[in-house]
Amino acid sequence: MMMMRASRDGNQRGLTYLELMITVAILLVLAAAALPVARLTIKRQRELELRSALRQVRDAIDKYKEYSDTGAIPQEGLQSEGYPVDLKTLVEGVNQLGAVDKKIRFLRRIPKDPMTNSFDWGLRSLQDDPNSLTWGRENVYDIYTTSEGTGLDGTPYNSW
Repeated sequence: MMMMRASRDGNQRGLTYLELMITVAILLVLAAAALPVARLTIKRQRELELRSALRQVRDAIDKYKEYSDTGAIPQEGLQSEGYPVDLKTLVEGVNQLGAVDKKIRFLRRIPKDPMTNSFDWGLRSLQDDPNSLTWGRENVYDIYTTSEGTGLDGTPYNSW
């Protein structure tokens, strides 16, 4: 009799199979709820990185145009209209007029496109249509991502 009583009153350690299954089910439900939130957070972070990269390059293009218009740097060709001929020019720099061996650089490096995970950007020249997805190669007036995705606000990334 004592043996039977010990087994009933004894402290059981560990979980029963049913308790374990309930715990796993609860964890799966919580993970399923957290996954869309995590995806949304990652997409929002990439969009912030895209906006930052676009702003950085566009500011460099505007500064280049300002320096060109004031005569601090030479204009490269008649069709450039004071804009850089390519993005490498912003990184490599341009010789300053009136100074010996002094280059003005506008970017440290070309930022990576967070949507395509590459350094290849879509380019537009001043002569191109504002919504064009092809580059006329006269100059670099604007950049855009080549991603075909759509932002959280419903607009295509390549129109940002």
